[in-house]
Amino acid sequence: MFNMHAAAIIAVCAIVTVALRVSPFIIWSGERTTPKYIMWLGDVLPYAIMAMLVVFCLRNISFDSVVNWAPAIISVLVTGVTQVVKRNSILSIIVGTICYMLLIQVM
Repeated sequence: MFNMHAAAIIAVCAIVTVALRVSPFIIWSGERTTPKYIMWLGDVLPYAIMAMLVVFCLRNISFDSVVNWAPAIISVLVTGVTQVVKRNSILSIIVGTICYMLLIQVM
């Protein structure tokens, strides 16, 4: 059965999402230059978001035994080294995930 309320909610969410995604291009199109603070945010936010993700992923680690913390810490280090060496975020995430999955199976 078709639920009109659910369809209306989805439509409003879709419209708001599209409007938020398109608005920067409309605001800063043409001859207007992008403000310096927006450029600064573009430089700083990716690193801040990655730091928050690392903290989020490691927040519940228990240091009771090596089995609880070693796979996560080793995988984070492997991901970091892969990123520094290869400069490829997707590759780093895939290598870190594979490393973690292997370590939790082995340990």
